[in-house]
Amino acid sequence: MVTISRRAALASGAAMAFVGFPRRSIAAISNSARATACPLPLSAVRLRPSDYQRAVEVNRTYLLRLQPDRLLHNFRKYAGLEPKGEIYGGWESDTISGHTLGHYLSALVLTWQQTGDAEMRRRADYIVGELAACQAKRGTGYVGALGRKRKDGTIVDGEEIFPEVMKGDIRSGGFDLNGSWSPLYTVHKLFAGLLDVHAAWGNAQALKVVEGLAGYFERVFAALTPEQVQTVLGCEYGGLNESYAELYGRTHDPRWLKMANTLYDNRVLDPLARGEDKLANFHANTQVPKLIGLARIHEVSGGAPDKAKAARFFWEAVTRHHSYVIGGNADREYFSEPDSIAQHITEQTCEHCNTYNMLKLTRHLWSWQPDGALFDYYERAHLNHVMSAQDPATGGFTYMTPLMSGAPRDYSTTADDAFWCCVGSGMESHAKHGESIFADSDDGTFYVNLYIPADAQWARRRAAVTLDTRYPFEGTSTLTFTKVRGGRFPVALRVPGWATSKAVVTVNDAPVQPATARGYAVVTRDWKAGDRVAITLPLDLRLESTPGDDSTVAVLRGPMVLAADLGAADAKWDKADPALVGADLVGGFAARDAAAGRYATRGVVRPGDLDFVPFYRQYRRQSAVYFKRFSYSAWAAEEAAYTAEQARLKDIAARSVDVMHLGEMQPERDHKLTSELSYPTTYRGRQGRDARSGGFIEFDMKTRPGPLLLQATYWGSERGRDFDILVDNVKVATQRLDNDRPGKFFDVDYPLPEALTRGKASVRVRIVPHDRSSAGPIFGVRLYTAKAAGTSGSVA
Repeated sequence: MVTISRRAALASGAAMAFVGFPRRSIAAISNSARATACPLPLSAVRLRPSDYQRAVEVNRTYLLRLQPDRLLHNFRKYAGLEPKGEIYGGWESDTISGHTLGHYLSALVLTWQQTGDAEMRRRADYIVGELAACQAKRGTGYVGALGRKRKDGTIVDGEEIFPEVMKGDIRSGGFDLNGSWSPLYTVHKLFAGLLDVHAAWGNAQALKVVEGLAGYFERVFAALTPEQVQTVLGCEYGGLNESYAELYGRTHDPRWLKMANTLYDNRVLDPLARGEDKLANFHANTQVPKLIGLARIHEVSGGAPDKAKAARFFWEAVTRHHSYVIGGNADREYFSEPDSIAQHITEQTCEHCNTYNMLKLTRHLWSWQPDGALFDYYERAHLNHVMSAQDPATGGFTYMTPLMSGAPRDYSTTADDAFWCCVGSGMESHAKHGESIFADSDDGTFYVNLYIPADAQWARRRAAVTLDTRYPFEGTSTLTFTKVRGGRFPVALRVPGWATSKAVVTVNDAPVQPATARGYAVVTRDWKAGDRVAITLPLDLRLESTPGDDSTVAVLRGPMVLAADLGAADAKWDKADPALVGADLVGGFAARDAAAGRYATRGVVRPGDLDFVPFYRQYRRQSAVYFKRFSYSAWAAEEAAYTAEQARLKDIAARSVDVMHLGEMQPERDHKLTSELSYPTTYRGRQGRDARSGGFIEFDMKTRPGPLLLQATYWGSERGRDFDILVDNVKVATQRLDNDRPGKFFDVDYPLPEALTRGKASVRVRIVPHDRSSAGPIFGVRLYTAKAAGTSGSVA
């Protein structure tokens, strides 16, 4: 057994079977921008049979199903050319049209590299040719499919917003710029796809199209003052700064580096450069690509330490304080306060795009200074989030990966009518599962970062290697040099933080004592063809608490998150969330089928025992991932509190006159609901509705004689918003929501003057947001009788 002493901070936690993730800072980054290590080219790696290889093949089938001419519809239409295919539905029929084509180009390139499928390259070259023709027809350098919604609701060519912007007419609400949905985000996806085609096989036409597009937007931003630039950058712009930095890296034209630095959002990035976590209430995926851009500027500019520092600090803040156990982040697409994950376990957690981008950022940081802690995070998110986001039966993708107990995953369908952002990032993610398994560095070290079965060619040593493993279902992974140019060099095998001192390394079946460095077991020797080096990692069960709340835990086996199986996805889950109760919780688990990662429980789950299985494989099942942990005495108190709450709800139900279930079709019809700028929503399993600035919600409620209370239900962690509540056009309350009761739903009772309801069979309730604010969401409204004087009430 090898004594590997890294991450001493983890050792004490492991002894208690509670290990936080991650708990060790990555190594300091030097001011040098030169990459010291790099993963092997994707084209040099071929996956062997595994869930990862299956995912690539399912995704390849999906890419072949898509029709390039349909994705090109708006590009041709808006350029004045006849479309060759019918436009797709979903987001592709909205003003964000065109973002999918950029992702599709990248996915074609990656699949060609991962599998060698020539059809992928043929399609990518065809699309580039079509884009070049569209660009030439326009004659401005611009090429695009994004739309612009005019005031009459018609959607037209989105290019018309940019002359307005250049004149200083800039109107944005964060995702809308002058009537177009995140247009620069869409432009970035096209940039990235074209740059990927150029990099993969030197398609000069792709670079020419990019340079024309880059020049167009250079002129747009040149017309703006610094203040106006910041206003434009308040609308999501993806990683456009990264694309300009990459273009500079290809051409060495200083115009493009200047543009990359121009696309700098002061409000978000300055605090990160100062080492301040002010991410709460920022849209998560809007921010991650900006940091990837800073990382790339650092690399191509010869060193930008402030940008490197911001990228590193952001990564640490997100992975240590804002990430769920599966490696994803954000609730309802937004960051919450640091270490508040336990208050945000909902059906809208973990947007896939966020993790797609966090893995990209991780690769950049690792190339500057190889550190196993970076790939501990990468492995966690790649296995548990990315692999759960594809349905292997259909090739569909999730938008969110819900972690609330009983919440099923929703996948895009074979009708190809969604084209969410996460469909785009999904088709890329599942094209490249081999990209980070192996790497080498300037000092000649060969790294194994991920234990995924694969064959690879290592050019530096003219070597061929095979990695055999059933990890994470079995602990041993064996690297064999089937061919190698003789010589002495180090092989570094990542030792995850949770493995602490229990990893075992052998060479040709004989135990060895490796050196240890930054999370790797390093074996240096004269290697020859046929040599084998193996690492065996412990796959013991353990509990991991959420950042900031030791009472909320998840169950893991090695890097793999286990979930309680709650049944088929199409069976509504309406039971209490399961909890873990007892002094030795891990001791209550027994392997049912260890080779498949399946466990049974005995006496530690309330209300009853459940089977635990790998979370990522719960494609069409309902899961419980997080559990409140109780001692026996604490559980008795919890049951008593639950009983009291049920009695309160029963009392209110008995006194109810009318109940309005907002966000549900039939109740809204029954109550004659009308609204403007109002949208239904679902959160934590509860239906609701909100109203945006300039809009309203209005509906009828039945009454009865006597004192009445109007009750509304809210979620306690809402960002600041103000709105009025009127009954028959009389204002009865002004409500402000501003993180009132974090982590819970709560009720507010509004007493109604008897004169307002006297002699009426019903009243009309109207909810109106204040200017530049919103109302709600409101998760139900109830009208009920007040208790008689002298009895305890329930007014919140």
